[in-house]
Amino acid sequence: MTMTHPANRTVKILLTLVVAACFCTLGLSKQFYSEALVDGFFAFALAGVVILHLRVRPDWRDALAIVGLTGVLAGIDFGVLHYAQKLVAWLSFAGLSSFMVMGARAIWSEDRDARKMLLYASVPALLFVASDYFASTMLEWTSAAHPKTLDLYLLSFDYSLGVELASIAGRWYAQNSWVHIPSLIVYVGLAIPITVVYAGRLVRLKEKALPAMLAFLVTGPIGILFYNLFPACGPHALFQNGFPFHPFPIEQASRLLLEPIAVAGPRNAIPSLHMGWALLAWWYSRGLSATERGLALAFLVVTTFATLGTGEHWFVDLIVAFPFALMIQGLCSYNLSWKDSQRLGAFAFGLFATLGLLGMLRYGAKVFWTSPLVPWALAAGMVALTMIRQMKLDQSAASAEAQEQQPQKSMSVPAGRVSVSAN
Repeated sequence: MTMTHPANRTVKILLTLVVAACFCTLGLSKQFYSEALVDGFFAFALAGVVILHLRVRPDWRDALAIVGLTGVLAGIDFGVLHYAQKLVAWLSFAGLSSFMVMGARAIWSEDRDARKMLLYASVPALLFVASDYFASTMLEWTSAAHPKTLDLYLLSFDYSLGVELASIAGRWYAQNSWVHIPSLIVYVGLAIPITVVYAGRLVRLKEKALPAMLAFLVTGPIGILFYNLFPACGPHALFQNGFPFHPFPIEQASRLLLEPIAVAGPRNAIPSLHMGWALLAWWYSRGLSATERGLALAFLVVTTFATLGTGEHWFVDLIVAFPFALMIQGLCSYNLSWKDSQRLGAFAFGLFATLGLLGMLRYGAKVFWTSPLVPWALAAGMVALTMIRQMKLDQSAASAEAQEQQPQKSMSVPAGRVSVSAN
């Protein structure tokens, strides 16, 4: 039996009290409840913590503790403090409870490997949830810095395709509840596939899964930097109540005067970070179970539609998301050296393709109107080149991993089973 030193035990007790104090402060705060816990995006981000927790540590006692603490928070917030009851609040309560249980487990665990896994799960999850919480503030800064948007330039590209893709998707979204409801859930719940994929990689690869979570984490802050390069809000913000049934006439689009205009709404259209995250989740799901791969693919497909159907994005926003996501993956593939041609190539192609597309949208709009084939060829070519580059990056990472494992396998072969052949 391992004996715990009294000083260490005191430290563990103090750390547990700190975790419990944070749990109570956040779970019972009226301001935090109204600002965060009842927000759909934030609630699903917290719900993802539960998935990550129970995937890394599938223990019925932890699950029971999460359920119990969730009930305690709900009982106090709804029954004693009389906060407005919202369904998504239950997801937030469960996520906070999971943090509490994971934190306590990490503090008191005597198993170094188990404690390390809990830290690999809880710390990135905490950073991801925190980034989701502060995202609205960063978007507010972007809106204040750019009172006018470049949405007309994106409208021009989309209409040069010869079809109003966002409006068509928007009408389907609005008129069919069987499309609207799952699309909305997927759009709001994007944190779920991100968590599932990271959890699967963490169980399979341990610390080698961290580049994936790093990519998920930096996508938001880096994406907001690009929002400042090309501020835009999307068709719903531009057309207001006219979307999706009364959009701008497509026959007049080629003669539209392109200029920055004042539009109310967050400047978070291009590149589509929802599409970028969904792509990263799909790419990082390679090698995982069929269920995890299927979930990532389903979210990718539905996200493609939902981003258009909600009116939050133009079609070209989704195209720019491809090289942007590749840039993020190349940047975060720190298991490969920058001397690796595939990592450097992926990052460089993603960066310059993203910047190049933004430059063309801003200054080369007339080129797209020469023929619908021009914008369609550009979109298809960008997607194809990105996927080719991404597969090469994956192959390089797999090759490096295989070379890393080969010496370990050689060293682990029992001496009695080594055969020597002589000619």
